[in-house]
Amino acid sequence: MNEMSKFGPENITPEDMDKERQVTYPTEAFLSREYLEAEKKMLWPKIWQMVERETDLPNPGDWLTYNVADESIVVLRKDDGTLKAFHNVCPHRGRQLISIPDGVHSVRGNMRKNFVCGFHGWTYDLDGKNTYILDPQDWHGILTPENTCLSEVKVDTWAGFIYINMDPDSVSLKEWLGRAGEILDYFEIDKMRYKWRQWAVYPCNWKVAIEAFLEPYHVAGTHTQLLAYGDYYAASKQYGLHSVSLYDTREDQFKMAESSGTVRAGKGDDARVSTYELIRENYETVNFTASTETLVKAASRLKDELPEDATPAEVIAHWQESAKRDDAARGVIWPEIPPEIRAESGLAWGIFPNQNILHGVTFAGPAYRVRPYGDDPNKCIFESYALERYPEGEEPETEWVHAEPTGENWGSVLAQDFGNMEFVQKGMKSSGFRGVMPNPHQEQKVINLHRNLAEFIGMSVPRLFDGKWEK
Repeated sequence: MNEMSKFGPENITPEDMDKERQVTYPTEAFLSREYLEAEKKMLWPKIWQMVERETDLPNPGDWLTYNVADESIVVLRKDDGTLKAFHNVCPHRGRQLISIPDGVHSVRGNMRKNFVCGFHGWTYDLDGKNTYILDPQDWHGILTPENTCLSEVKVDTWAGFIYINMDPDSVSLKEWLGRAGEILDYFEIDKMRYKWRQWAVYPCNWKVAIEAFLEPYHVAGTHTQLLAYGDYYAASKQYGLHSVSLYDTREDQFKMAESSGTVRAGKGDDARVSTYELIRENYETVNFTASTETLVKAASRLKDELPEDATPAEVIAHWQESAKRDDAARGVIWPEIPPEIRAESGLAWGIFPNQNILHGVTFAGPAYRVRPYGDDPNKCIFESYALERYPEGEEPETEWVHAEPTGENWGSVLAQDFGNMEFVQKGMKSSGFRGVMPNPHQEQKVINLHRNLAEFIGMSVPRLFDGKWEK
């Protein structure tokens, strides 16, 4: 909480969302420069946020920068294998230690032994201690280790990701992640590696960008070609700071445990065929994510390996066991995930505030991270990546690739999402737009994002809808 929020309107509660009450909130979170400035002070310096994968810093002396809004952080691997993080700024006159030009995703390197400021040569070791100052006598004895060292940032890891938090008084990363972290731990994401990773500067607010991927409610209107292969009715649920989306069914008699996550049968009279078509279509049009080649090949054999009258549950069970054997034969061992965890794990998790992970047993992706871009609330840094579990030694070599937001670069489904994001940003500026009215069942992840943002920032606070909107 912050001082502003004590005097603002009363926020909605988790109970309001659990009861699926209709809410609304102003558009200033997307459009206002004042809101962006408030984020810089009350959000980004106070939260745990994902920086990179641990595998990007494998050796002592490896380092990289992470930039969000006006902040720049250096993360490095020390000689003892631990991670260290500092604000990327010299305490003398404020020059960045590592120069970060506009439009650069990150700067990284290896074999780092120290940091030398390019302005006056002040030097720091990998613990952030000052080791050299030109003419220290000129300060007449006021220089101390405390006022000449680098400003340290908390750093921790989870699921193979590196996280930082600029607030020295923050809760631990484990406490921050809560139940979301506990559930996703079963999927052993730490054993996955990048399949690909791309980024772009996109003309919309970072919240518009992440919201485009927080719910499957938009599939029927945006990705209409997918409706031939599966039903995309959805639900979502808040977990405190974080939230999960899952596939749902409109009628209770059609509910089955397999329908909630990435493992589900296709739509059609022959579940063997429709399941393969669904898996293949998603995999090929979402830039070869949301599944694996092993899973697609196993699904392609369903028609030959099962009778025509096989039930959807039988098709799913056979497909999973077949793919599991195929993966084991090539050295990819599936984690053992209890049925109750699978049922709770859903389809994709929104990790507050700017990370979304669609997860499977041997893959995670498409996954997303978004950040503000400079001082413009109408732009963001949009990143998407895919993780997969590979046989040891067969992981692909990847790096962040700048890619213009086209179907050729990102796949047809993501291109369709890009086709919305820019124009949501523009549309919210219309005097004819009465205000947001998200679906309380299927878009609860979006609502929960704004509920939690309001707790940190104290602006654009969601409220129960009383028949009147707020712009």
